[in-house]
Amino acid sequence: MKKIKLTSLSHGSGCGCKMTRKDLSVVLANIPEAQDPNIIIGTATADDAAVYKIDDKRAIVQTVDFFTPIVDDPYCYGQISAANSISDIYAMGGRPLFALSIIAFPVNTVPASILEAIVKGGIDKAKEAGIEIIGGHSIDDPEPKYGLTVTGVVELDKVVRNDRAEAGDVLILTKPLGTGIISKAIKSDDAADEDIKEAIKVMSFLNKGASEAMVEAGIKAATDITGFGLLGHLYGMLKASGAGARLKASSIPTIKGVWKYAKKGHIPAGTKNNLAYVNEKIIWGSSISEDAKYVIADAQTSGGLLISCPKEKKEKLIALLSKANCLAVSEIGEIVEDKENRIWIA
Repeated sequence: MKKIKLTSLSHGSGCGCKMTRKDLSVVLANIPEAQDPNIIIGTATADDAAVYKIDDKRAIVQTVDFFTPIVDDPYCYGQISAANSISDIYAMGGRPLFALSIIAFPVNTVPASILEAIVKGGIDKAKEAGIEIIGGHSIDDPEPKYGLTVTGVVELDKVVRNDRAEAGDVLILTKPLGTGIISKAIKSDDAADEDIKEAIKVMSFLNKGASEAMVEAGIKAATDITGFGLLGHLYGMLKASGAGARLKASSIPTIKGVWKYAKKGHIPAGTKNNLAYVNEKIIWGSSISEDAKYVIADAQTSGGLLISCPKEKKEKLIALLSKANCLAVSEIGEIVEDKENRIWIA
């Protein structure tokens, strides 16, 4: 049987195939916000998931996420997509309860065994997170797509959201950047096996431990880094919180192999869109190269948590994140007072 290259079947890769923030804002501009008084977090702040109050102590956390193949191994694709979907629950400080599958698949051109492997990957990753996938919906589609809608629960006094960052907070990132650029190299048949394995490791790693650590440390502001990249999601946090940020480029963790692919021009469209969208808000230091700008803006799939941590809680949080064996525990900058939501990067 001829080997199927999954990434060749789609126009984009992973979370990099998101609609741009600019395009999405045009669509949503005239859509009224929901008015149900039990909605704690809806669309107003573009947060990672919806939060809906169900009683005086708890709320439901609900998210949906799916995307086209990010790697060619179907089982790994399923694992990555599931980890990415569940991460939205973790980013809100919630605990996932169960999930449903979303499947689009070219049933007449790709063997069913490929879809079976994708689904098994998703199921196994969900089990690792302590939940079951208990149903779903599928359609016939020329482009493969897979993801989950995930239901979770959170205590009302422990909700973590993107609009609570405050000047003086330190910014801590829990995974390295670079999966978008490496996925572009994979799609172009130019990625080394060791770099593919490292990217898969990063993308399939659950943010469970990072989430539990930030909740235990009493954190109130965070977001997960996915298709809009570090800069896009940070800007969303700053806009929602009415603040700015300063980053130290040398402190931002990256996958070792990403730099050679950036130099070779493997820059995804999603990464270019991210940089174009936020660039007017960025004050770049003179030492920041064009390659570095793209790496810092890279469209991530199943990235880490970006946590805005009060300085008095930093020591405890870092200890808890380290104990959870997060792939990175990197202090990359701080929140500053700035009503224009600018980001200084030196």
